[in-house]
Amino acid sequence: MSVKVRQIDACRWRIPREGAMRTDGLVFVDRAMMAVLQKEKALEQVRNVATLPGIVGPSIAMPDIHWGYGFPIGGVAAFDAEQGVISPGGVGYDINCGVRLLRTELTVDEVRPRIEKLADELFRNVPSGVGSHRRDLKLSVAEERKVLTKGARWAVENGFGRVEDLEHIEEKGTLAGADPEVISDRALERGRNQLGTLGSGNHFLEVDLVEEIGDQQAANVLGLFPGQVTVTIHTGSRGLGYQVCDDHLRMMLHAAHKYGIELPDRQLCCAPLNSPEGKQYLAAMACAANFAFANRQLITAWVRESFERVLGKSSDELRISVIYDVCHNIAKMETHQFEGQTRRLCVHRKGATRAFPPGHADTPELYRSVGQPVLIPGDMGRYSYVLVGTQGAFEETFGSTCHGAGRVLSRHAAKKLARGRNIEAELAARGIIIRASSRATLAEEISESYKDVLDVVNVVEQAGIGKIVARLRPLAVVKG
Repeated sequence: MSVKVRQIDACRWRIPREGAMRTDGLVFVDRAMMAVLQKEKALEQVRNVATLPGIVGPSIAMPDIHWGYGFPIGGVAAFDAEQGVISPGGVGYDINCGVRLLRTELTVDEVRPRIEKLADELFRNVPSGVGSHRRDLKLSVAEERKVLTKGARWAVENGFGRVEDLEHIEEKGTLAGADPEVISDRALERGRNQLGTLGSGNHFLEVDLVEEIGDQQAANVLGLFPGQVTVTIHTGSRGLGYQVCDDHLRMMLHAAHKYGIELPDRQLCCAPLNSPEGKQYLAAMACAANFAFANRQLITAWVRESFERVLGKSSDELRISVIYDVCHNIAKMETHQFEGQTRRLCVHRKGATRAFPPGHADTPELYRSVGQPVLIPGDMGRYSYVLVGTQGAFEETFGSTCHGAGRVLSRHAAKKLARGRNIEAELAARGIIIRASSRATLAEEISESYKDVLDVVNVVEQAGIGKIVARLRPLAVVKG
């Protein structure tokens, strides 16, 4: 059955409430994006999310929307803390997949002559690919449990970074409520050797050039300037997060039946937030989120080490510091204003980014004058964007915006399109050095696999749910 949509303005569309829906759907896309979406199933997922108990406000989709497990990727939904539900499908398998942006004081002219050596060193120093692990980092079970509880703070306490790094991470790098006792032995086993690794798929480590500034005031506050070299880290909770999701999906299917929750799609299996099953998933999800924060913190330490070796300077001299670190797949308890009332809500962001406004208490003090940094990676052959959150996002989308370009080709279709092409040579012709553990990954990640991220952030800015600060262009990319 096709999904009815009604255009509100140039970048907003409404899916009217009907049938089992408890609320409307709200989709942020332009006309061209909607024409493609109407041929796919992601709009059905927006509609299905609107049927879940306790949903507050619309079921929302960002302009990078595409089909996902249960929720669409690019989906946002808020649920009442007392009457609502928690759904693993609204978080995703890669719990706290996220992005961290580092700034340096280096310019592109200083780095370009050594960019190949830097790419080699990063590829050597930061393990990537399926099943990748650091041979020199051995965690005991007891120590792994500390990682799950403390997150990035564990990494800093063990010499991987600086205390000030924590001030520039969402939740300061530690999501509250984690309980390692609810994590299965299989999940612990899968995560133990993967801390400090990129993994595969769309995860990457990228040396970038600040190519263009869109908002000078915000750029000054974030410490960005034209020609500057930055580093982007995109990875998540690896096998541990995947196993946590898998473990709890089975439990949630039983819970949905137990609590009489009717599901239009079994992938939306869920439990009341206040139920034992809901509380257990939240505690396990927090553990996986903390693993991901620690993962990106360790990679940051090894990025600093790699730059030191290649550039022959200390990281203090290079002034490599964290601008910000954001979650893309998470459910969090937050306080919002809705219809004139203060509400405690569980906000699911599945392939979406928190985008809190200037002045908000959860925006780091350094950035409070301009808003929370929002990091939007594109594809390895084009560009990425830095944005800041807005009051409009806080009022309309529970402080949320897009998370990336949004996939348009399946991995199978991308491989077919890449057949016979030399992707490394194509990227080199654009001045981009690539290092990858698998040619298959390069084929899956060709630029044609994604929307042009410029189209995505233009919708976000036009809708007022994000503000463009800078455009970054890749110089070197490490892929799994």
